[in-house]
Amino acid sequence: MGAGGPRRGEGPPDGGWGWVVLGACFVVTGFAYGFPKAVSVFFRALMRDFGAGYSDTAWVSSIMLAMLYGTGPVSSILVTRFGCRPVMLVGGLLASAGMILASFATRLLELYLTAGVLTGLGLALNFQPSLIMLGLYFERRRPLANGLAAAGSPVFLSALSPLGQQLLERFGWRGGFLLLGGLLLHCCACGAVMRPPGPGPRPRRDSAGDRAGDAPGEAEADGAGLQLREAPPRARPRRRLLDVAVCTDRAFAVYAVTKFLMALGLFVPAILLVNYAKDAGVPDTDAAFLLSIVGFVDIVARPACGALAGLARLRPHVPYLFSLALLANGLTDLSSARARSYGALVAFCVAFGLSYGMVGALQFEVLMAAVGAPRFPSALGLVLLLEAVAVLIGPPSAGRLVDALKNYEVIFYLAGSEVALAGVFMAVATNCCLRCAKAAPSGPGTEDAEAEGDSEPLPAVEEEPSNLETPGELSPRGGPMEPEVEAGPRLAAESV
Repeated sequence: MGAGGPRRGEGPPDGGWGWVVLGACFVVTGFAYGFPKAVSVFFRALMRDFGAGYSDTAWVSSIMLAMLYGTGPVSSILVTRFGCRPVMLVGGLLASAGMILASFATRLLELYLTAGVLTGLGLALNFQPSLIMLGLYFERRRPLANGLAAAGSPVFLSALSPLGQQLLERFGWRGGFLLLGGLLLHCCACGAVMRPPGPGPRPRRDSAGDRAGDAPGEAEADGAGLQLREAPPRARPRRRLLDVAVCTDRAFAVYAVTKFLMALGLFVPAILLVNYAKDAGVPDTDAAFLLSIVGFVDIVARPACGALAGLARLRPHVPYLFSLALLANGLTDLSSARARSYGALVAFCVAFGLSYGMVGALQFEVLMAAVGAPRFPSALGLVLLLEAVAVLIGPPSAGRLVDALKNYEVIFYLAGSEVALAGVFMAVATNCCLRCAKAAPSGPGTEDAEAEGDSEPLPAVEEEPSNLETPGELSPRGGPMEPEVEAGPRLAAESV
């Protein structure tokens, strides 16, 4: 199954089995982002059968998205403890079981617990580990890999929305939920191919049978996970399951605030679009096709933007490119608030899909560049938790405003303002952080302190094996390092 991983001292392979991992990440990202939006096709049937308003029904998608984001720290802890592949396999089963059980629901509360909580949790346990594994396989081509993986969202959205409409017309919402639950079992197949980068050749042994250069207590690994040799003579530092110290990083704080503001309004237009078009007199099939238009444009925008961000001249300025994408998305919502005709809605979908694709392609690349690969799992979990709060506020509040005002115009103005504000904040705060860094006093004492601060986390990363189901340690660059291998007795490694 693919070529071996990098040797000790080398970075991520940037290819090989990594392309298979990229394909699996493409599918998982498509389900994670496309599925909650595609479920909105069933909302009118659910409103009719349960006698509920739009705001109550919209909680299904909101809870699903909130679980996808809110369980980020839980997913980080599970990945650190058990590895990416087992977590993804369990997540695929939970996501499928949630939709299958939802097909038997008789109350909205049961839909919240099954399609919302259970399926959302399953998608979360697939989404975050796939991004972590992608970062272990790519470094030089990471912006392009992130862009290609993010393209799974529009591809699946453009396919799942018409598919959901057809399933609704032929089998009803119960049959549609049952079939979609079976479709989510593909997440298990994606988890199965998440093989960590493999070890290189065995190191030579000296005359005493010990490996050259070995230190007591070094880590070794095989396909089953990380293990240690017999009790080391000294106490070893234990790797934390969730590194909350990343919150003290200014770049991370700027990114977290930006994502919170962005999540308040970014998903609202996509969730309301189909029902907005139906209320404007657009036929149901044509209204569902609007999401496909967004998806088709998004498919092109994400890989193209990822390739653009990977250029040598632009890669150091990716935060500014990300802020420009957010500003463009917000201005698109503001300028299209009065769109009522089908032609105007199509134009909105084209512009929205382009800016939305740029945001999707750059968001995780900016975070990886800000915190580095060793702290990325913890940083991603904390950011997703913040997004969960914003998702629980944004779409449900928009649904209640629609029920109260019977007017979508205010919703587009509100959502566009929030996303545009996120873009402006990102650009201004990033510029201020760079100025503060340049204005920091320099001198022998400061340089020594900075060097000590920079090197402080490295021993923990180098000595303590990463339990992201990788068969080696993380290098200071964030890439996997070749493990040491020994045929002697081994003890299971503890993860804390």
